[in-house]
Amino acid sequence: MSSDFDVIVIGAGPAGYVCAIRCAQLGLKTACIDDWLDSSGQPVLGGTCLNAGCIPSKALLENSEHYASLKGPDTHPGISLQGLSLDLAAVQQDKQRIVTELTNGIDTLFSSNGVERINGRATLHPERHVHVSQHENNKVRVYTAEHVVIATGSRPMDIPAARIDGHRIVDSTGALDFDDVPARLGIIGAGVIGLEMGSVWNRYGSEVTLLEAQDMFLPPVDRDIAAIALAEFRKQGLDIRLEARVTETVNGDSGVCVTFSHTEEDHEMEFDRLIVAVGRSPCSDEITSPEVELALEQGGSIHVDEHWETSVPGVYAIGDVIAGPMLAHKGSAEGTAVAEIIAGQHGEVNYASIPGVIYTEPELAWTGSSEQDLRNAGTPYRVGRFPFTASGRARAMGKTAGLVKLLAHRDSDEILGVHIVGENASELIAEAVIAMEFKASSEDLALTIHAHPTLSESLHEAALSVSGQAIHVANRRTD
Repeated sequence: MSSDFDVIVIGAGPAGYVCAIRCAQLGLKTACIDDWLDSSGQPVLGGTCLNAGCIPSKALLENSEHYASLKGPDTHPGISLQGLSLDLAAVQQDKQRIVTELTNGIDTLFSSNGVERINGRATLHPERHVHVSQHENNKVRVYTAEHVVIATGSRPMDIPAARIDGHRIVDSTGALDFDDVPARLGIIGAGVIGLEMGSVWNRYGSEVTLLEAQDMFLPPVDRDIAAIALAEFRKQGLDIRLEARVTETVNGDSGVCVTFSHTEEDHEMEFDRLIVAVGRSPCSDEITSPEVELALEQGGSIHVDEHWETSVPGVYAIGDVIAGPMLAHKGSAEGTAVAEIIAGQHGEVNYASIPGVIYTEPELAWTGSSEQDLRNAGTPYRVGRFPFTASGRARAMGKTAGLVKLLAHRDSDEILGVHIVGENASELIAEAVIAMEFKASSEDLALTIHAHPTLSESLHEAALSVSGQAIHVANRRTD
């Protein structure tokens, strides 16, 4: 008996929709099932990233950065403004416009590539039978496929000490949809989401406090980069408290009272709104029937082998639902690789050079190993540094906070990691990723001519600095 499809992809986020499109491009009859509904109850594609994550958050970050820039008296010398005001309703409307245009764009891409879109909640049954509960009538339709790819993504984590109520206590999704600017905003967690949302509402006028349980700021980030970022964020007015563990929240008449332990003492603070941003967990529950024995890792991620195949033959998993950094571009790369494997080709992902980015001001971006990683591994290395204060372009832009740090193997000179805090770090890191993909040395970048004046020259100078040849900053000893 033939199957309905060659491939069924469950989930239409960046991992799922990319996988589905690539499968179709490779000649496979493909369907993509998704159950996301927008605020009006209509099915939309794009998953968390497009609807409640990457895209709407960046729209608010961009808008709030413009607002803060115009509001700051020292940012644009010679330019004065009067009557500057914020229309938050218009900001939110424009954010939604951007989201709608992009989600509609995926629908167009499905049509042009021949991917069949199926709306509803999917459950995997034995023999790769996929049951879909349809939104419009709750009826169940059954589809079969030779291959199934699970790309169900992740959801915000909850904690017992601060239960989400959707009004005063919200998760990262709710933090995107405030209809007014809270005077006092508390955030549990000073990771990527907490810092980005804290930056948005701080720029709009909130007094923001971030309570981080860990004693180290941004543990995955290189220590030099994290230290500069922490100082800059505090300078902007973000009250970041480390080793602050929230133990209780109480909704009162005037706000949310938060109790937290810090330096072995209990403290209380009251906020108008509280954002819980303590991480995300994989959506691996309720995607299979009890008869399907899908192996899970600790924490709920789906176990996969080196080809992203699960414990169930013919069933694959990609994106946030498996182990690894929960990044849209990581999921998309896995989606492409799995599609090519299913089509009989060779698909792979180089996890060593996947970039990480935090879209604050200044931005943070990194790829490869940090200095602490290399120390712990006993890998011999050399370091090159170049501060943005020495960049002519950064000075002309008034964006001198930041540093480029490049790590190269002491013997082979191969680039092992690049870490940036500063303006446009999210764009600058791409050069480092490409260099590492081609196993370039610091000398390769040092010999590459970069346009002047540009921010990218900072990466060039950091590469020169590895061997003590930087021109526009004093060189440190390299031995």
